[in-house]
Amino acid sequence: MSFIKIISPVEKEEVHIHYEDLGTGQPIVFIHGWPLCGDMWEYQVTELVKEGFRCITYDRRGFGKSSRPLTGYDYDTLTSDLYALITQLDLQNVVLVGFSMGGGEVARYFGKYGGERIAKAVLISAVTPYMLKTADNPDGVNKAVFDEMLDEMKKDRINFLDDFGKKFFGVTLLNHPVSTPMLEHYRTLAALASPIATQQCAISFSTTDFRQDIKAINVPTLIIHGDNDKTVPIEASGNCTANLLPDAQYVVYAGEPHGLFFTNKDILNKDLTGFIVSGVAPGEPALQPVGAFNNIVGERV
Repeated sequence: MSFIKIISPVEKEEVHIHYEDLGTGQPIVFIHGWPLCGDMWEYQVTELVKEGFRCITYDRRGFGKSSRPLTGYDYDTLTSDLYALITQLDLQNVVLVGFSMGGGEVARYFGKYGGERIAKAVLISAVTPYMLKTADNPDGVNKAVFDEMLDEMKKDRINFLDDFGKKFFGVTLLNHPVSTPMLEHYRTLAALASPIATQQCAISFSTTDFRQDIKAINVPTLIIHGDNDKTVPIEASGNCTANLLPDAQYVVYAGEPHGLFFTNKDILNKDLTGFIVSGVAPGEPALQPVGAFNNIVGERV
């Protein structure tokens, strides 16, 4: 297994970040969602390496095979970990792909490092620009929703993860976009995370304001979001991010949930490949203009 080593400037503690590095060509760094790990990207990595890309996944501190420190789950520290990975591997011309919580690291990277070494960015079901409802962010989510999440985690984390996973993938009595074994697989990945990291990262993604970070993005960007996302509602996230990035490509997956990396993996992979190669997310079926935002590319139907 491969790791990079980071020394915490405050606690002077060594933190080891696990990563996997496959393929050759232009590097894509995939940043996983909460509360999963780099393994969630298996259906992207297996296909994109065949398209000639170098695919790098890593486990955020506290998750997967990385160290499980007590602290460091704020976005400044998490983004410093990402920067350390990119610089220690000496990556150039990088495509940053962030899913859900990972979209926050993509945004903060531009806020902290000005896009150094980055060629393009992709935000999938991302928590940007600001999840929390406040006086100046009326489209956000009520704080009570996040408080209830934390309470449920503290009471019975595994049961919480079980319920969370069903909503994550849009599972209902009549709709089963993932098999039961696959649902259990993702629950197991989430259950292996540090309980402290799970709680602290939930606080971070629900309270961090990325609006200025989003405005700092200075490379071609693709935004993808499902309009039936019950985990990170599109009204609080994708739509708002697109409004802050008028030059971005914005693709809405009609009727689709949060976990697009699995539920819509084939179309997602085509959109990723098309955007990286040409700057356009072609995808299939054909795009249908929706007209809600000037910068919207279209809607997957």
